Amino acid sequence: MFCLSIIKDTIPIHPANFGVPAEQAIIAEINKKYANRVLHDVGLCVCVFDLAEVGEGKVRYGDGFLWYKVVFRLVVFRPFTSEVILAKVKSSDEDGIRLTLGFFDDIYIPAVYIPQPTAFDPNERAHFWLPDSPLTTTHEMLDTPLSERMYIDQGEVIRVRVEADEFYDDEPGPPKALEGVTVKHEPKRAPYVVICSIAEQGLGPVAWWKGAQVEGEPMEEG
Repeated sequence: MFCLSIIKDTIPIHPANFGVPAEQAIIAEINKKYANRVLHDVGLCVCVFDLAEVGEGKVRYGDGFLWYKVVFRLVVFRPFTSEVILAKVKSSDEDGIRLTLGFFDDIYIPAVYIPQPTAFDPNERAHFWLPDSPLTTTHEMLDTPLSERMYIDQGEVIRVRVEADEFYDDEPGPPKALEGVTVKHEPKRAPYVVICSIAEQGLGPVAWWKGAQVEGEPMEEG
């Protein structure tokens, strides 16, 4: 889920911090710049792990800052493909389920990665699974008794497998010269999204599998 990435950068230290040990001041500035920021094709930055190389501080003409060329290792959140993680259900809609880890909310389970047959209940705002049911249409499944449905409720702890991750760069480009034409503004996407699945044995709300016997494990004798 977490990994280390090597980053090179030039870090400025304000004169007010010259009394602080250089390494401490540099780490503080790196964390200020990178913490909770998404780096494209790297992941969500968490904090500095350590400093690998620190050059000599130099003053540039025009300011009083000391500039350090630094190579450092950064703790990054980027789960690998097929990794199994635990998260909480944040919300649900017809397209799928959104999950949260507390510090990261852009984890999604598309409807195709939910166990089938499944349907979205608009009254409960939640998806439910009908195990071993022959039903195929949403209308039929919404007519089933509530007691037969296995809901995936908001706030429930859920075990998921990572299928992929996607990075988006939605920085605005130069304005387009379009007179008399209405330009449709698409909603801004999150810079980093993790796509997950629960369409396998053992995945889904942990409550589903609490009573399940581990394969190959002998039954306890009374």
